[in-house]
Formats: sequence, structure tokens, C-alpha cells
Amino acid sequence: MIKQLQNQFIPDYATPPGDTLLETIQALGMNQAELAKRTGRPLKTVNEIIKGKVAITPETALQLERVLGVPAGFWNNLERNYRESLARLDEQERLQKQLAWLKQIPVKAIAKLEWFAAFDDPVQQFQAVLRFFGVASPDQWENLWGKPAAAYRQSRAFQSDPGAVAAWLRKGELDAQQIPCQAYDAAKFQAALSHARALTTAAPEEFCPALTRMCANAGVAVVFVPELPKVRVSGVTRWLSPDKALIQLSLFYKRDDQLWFTFFHEAGHIVLHGKRDVFLEEDTLTDDKENQANDFAANLLISPADWERFIQAGSYRTKTAIQEFADEVGIAPGIVVGRLQHDGHLPHSHCNDLKRRLVWI
Repeated sequence: MIKQLQNQFIPDYATPPGDTLLETIQALGMNQAELAKRTGRPLKTVNEIIKGKVAITPETALQLERVLGVPAGFWNNLERNYRESLARLDEQERLQKQLAWLKQIPVKAIAKLEWFAAFDDPVQQFQAVLRFFGVASPDQWENLWGKPAAAYRQSRAFQSDPGAVAAWLRKGELDAQQIPCQAYDAAKFQAALSHARALTTAAPEEFCPALTRMCANAGVAVVFVPELPKVRVSGVTRWLSPDKALIQLSLFYKRDDQLWFTFFHEAGHIVLHGKRDVFLEEDTLTDDKENQANDFAANLLISPADWERFIQAGSYRTKTAIQEFADEVGIAPGIVVGRLQHDGHLPHSHCNDLKRRLVWI
């Protein structure tokens, strides 16, 4: 959960502490010259403090406390708030010139998912987006997300809509930060994957927390993040640190067979490939590492021996046989259907009712 700053009154002006100081001495029947004599400050300095040209220092605040009977902390707070307001106004003026950057971020779609708050004021919205990405300005955003050397830029999905994909990836980072993980342990992760097979038959309200818990104990944060418009990505694998990996999943395909295959595919990248690699999955990617991850997922879900026996028997053309085989090997029947369709044994229009449709709550 990300706490957003909402419904704040942010004035478009800054009131110098000198205004309050002037009101205070006038209420006491004192003028600036007398205040200068009582504090030991030059009259010019007192006048510049009142005009906001000179700051009230902690030493001056103590002198005002003794002379006026108003606590030093009051004057220090006024000065601090004034300087902060000046900095905020200066930033707003600077940000106004950078608002064009917002056009590459799908602000409305993200706000609808409540990843950050929606604001009518463009500058406030700009600031909310920067806070979401955890950067100080668009320049820093470009350094993190816009450099062509970044691994995920190799994906055509990222190149087509970098703002949307970056937002989806950032949400995964933020969610993963909320998952306490043990240091990565390859043996524990392999064991977790074996147990995860049985979860394919469970309902989402059961398998989501169970999968997250099992993988976290092995050093892998698993997060489920709703897809954004134009983000044709089903999953991503990357290492957040040498001891913590991230598997981020969407419901791009909206079916249980695709979700589970994507999970085990991403797990394959963690088991088989380097910690510096980033794998952003889209339906057009094919290379050696992607093929290796595909084989890892397929063989872990259904052993090659079981699959060969099932295909050789020739009974896979009936829903009953598919369900019986799925029960025998302990996985969801939709996964068997997806494998049959992928391998060309079934048309993509057949037996889809054995797949479960998944939606976001």
C-alpha cells in the first residue's frame, strides 16, 4: 500500500516571518527603532528581517523571545516554514516548464488503479508522479527508465510505450518492497516450485498468498500487478539485489494456464540465468534464454515422460481424458489444454472451457 499526499492546501504565496514580527511590535506599541535598541541589532537588519530579506537566525529568535516574550521556537518555525514555502514556489515554477514530460505517463489509467492520487492541478499531479517513481525530476526519470542501455529497453513493448511499462515495473518494485524475503536460496526455491505445482488447482484467494509466502522464504518476491493499457506484458523477472529476486505477473491473458505458465517461465529465468539479466515477457519474444525458460516451465509442470505417455495414448482429444490426466499429474486441466494447443494437438478454439478465467478484484 502506498500512502499518497491528498487534499492538501498548498498556497501559491509565501508569508515572511517579518509580517508577524511587525504585527507583534505594533501591538506592543513598539517601533522598529526601539526593537533594534532592545535586541542590539542594527536598525537596517531589523528592517530587512521585517521585509523578508534577512532570515531570522536561532540567535535572533532567542533575542526576540527575551524582548517580546514570544518563544524562540515560534520564530524559528515561522522562518523554516517561510523558507520551505519559497523553495516550493520556486520548484512549482520550475516544474511548470517540465509538464510536457507528463504526456508520456498514462496518468489517468494509473490514478484509476489508485497507484497515486489524481489532481486537477497539473503541478500537483506532476509532483505525485515523481513521488510514485521515487525521482526528483524528469531528468532522473530518464536516467533510470529512459536510457537505451537499460536491459528492459530491449523489449519491443517497452520501446512502444516506455511510460506505461515503466509505471507497471515501478509498481512491482514498490509492492516487492513490502514483502519481507529471506536471502535467495536456490535449493529452497526449487523446492517451492515443486510445491507450487499443486497450487495450480487452487482458487486465486488461496494460491496468491501461498505462492507469495513460499517464494519469499526462498528469496523471491512474487507480486501480482494489474496491467495498464498498451502494456502487452505478462510478466517480468529481475533481481532487486544479489539476495532478492522479483517475479512480477499480470493477467494480460486472463486465463489460469497462461498465468501459471508465465510464473514457471519467470522462475526458469531465476534458476537458469544471471542476476544481471532482466526479462520482460511479451508474446513476440523468442531467443535462446526465452526458449530455455519455456522448456523449464513446460517440463516442471508436466514431466516429459508423462507428457509423452499421454500423447502416445491418443486420448487427449476428449475433455474427460484431459481432466483425468490433469488429476493424475496434479495440475489444473487448463494447463494441459494450453500445452495441447501450443504443441498443435488441439485447435485453439477447443476445450477452452477447461481453462479458468481470472479477473482482478
